[in-house]
Amino acid sequence: MGLLIVLSIPMGLALAAVVVLARKLAVRDTSLPLTAEWIDELSVERYRPMMRLLDAGDPEFLRSQPGFTPAMAAKLRIERCRIFRGYLRCLRTDFQRVCAALKLLMLHSSYDRPDLAGVLVYHQLMFECGMVLVGFRLFLYRFGLCGVDVTHLVKIFDLMRLELRRLVPATAAAGA
Repeated sequence: MGLLIVLSIPMGLALAAVVVLARKLAVRDTSLPLTAEWIDELSVERYRPMMRLLDAGDPEFLRSQPGFTPAMAAKLRIERCRIFRGYLRCLRTDFQRVCAALKLLMLHSSYDRPDLAGVLVYHQLMFECGMVLVGFRLFLYRFGLCGVDVTHLVKIFDLMRLELRRLVPATAAAGA
């Protein structure tokens, strides 16, 4: 009986994780403007500042200045973490919108695309795992313990954005 309880707890947690993941992967917004212009607005260029925001060069420069205190470095890290989290929220939103648009295209397609569905699920999983890792490293960065690199997340976003761009021709209509 005790073994049954011990085994049911991890199974329950695994089931809960699957349900949460399924909800995240579901198509939510059916009113996305699937146009070439909308897709082009989702450029990775908006995330270039994010990729440099936590660069170690600025705190090093600050340390070399007269009157530097460790409190100044801590304040800088805290403020940059706050800004970085804002960029992360935007990146996640843009990624989710691109994925939702891809799902809508697959849903309304005249033929099945199991290859695209597999790639989409894989990249969504990799993106979410990457977000967890970046969140953890950001927590450590706040205390000056490590750096944070979001290149992989931006690359995943760009891959999905380019796939969407390839599927939506430049002369696409404004509605899905």
